[in-house]
Amino acid sequence: MIGRLAGRIDYRAADHVLIDVGGVGYLVYCSDRTLAALPGIGEHAAVYTDLLVREDLLQLFGFTTLAEKEWHRLLMSVQGVGAKASMAILGTLGPEGVGRAIALGDAGSIKAAKGIGPKTAQRVVHELKDKAPEVMAMGATHAVSAGPTPEADTDAVIEAEIAPSVTAPAGNPAAQAEALSALTNLGYAPGDAAAAVAQAAGNGESETPALIRAALKLLAPKS
Repeated sequence: MIGRLAGRIDYRAADHVLIDVGGVGYLVYCSDRTLAALPGIGEHAAVYTDLLVREDLLQLFGFTTLAEKEWHRLLMSVQGVGAKASMAILGTLGPEGVGRAIALGDAGSIKAAKGIGPKTAQRVVHELKDKAPEVMAMGATHAVSAGPTPEADTDAVIEAEIAPSVTAPAGNPAAQAEALSALTNLGYAPGDAAAAVAQAAGNGESETPALIRAALKLLAPKS
């Protein structure tokens, strides 16, 4: 299983890049967002990968974070969602947006992705809601490379953080993960906690204490 590649980008297309790793070229298919985050031809990049294996096909898909890769795997577990549909959803919403939409039961946001109908969007929300908290908690870790360091030489394999101006998701993933952990430790169901944190983040809260306070208010029994 190929789980990660790091090398020089030799070619860019509308939906994939060719990455040269030690003289071997790998075609890696990516979402629009991931492609936009990767550097230009001749520059170095690293991506996490998932290998799709079929009788007549071996296809690599690339992701900037492990959380994005895990969302891809989960999305593909839903009936009617193949690799192309998963890439469309991630390209439209990004991993943070996917997690928020699923946690909030927002099938409309999922349906906004090209090729996703209302029934499929509802299945995504219904089937993945209980799995969302674990993946949302991954969002604070493991961003991977987009470009070379100043001292990189042309044949080196480079790892560096992606420039925040290009790829940083909205909100504060680390704070959301901490708030989610705190709420589950207080005994709230992971799905309910994830929905409350997602709603609080959508309302503009970005720091852990504020997220927890806002989420607790949302989780409080309604009189």
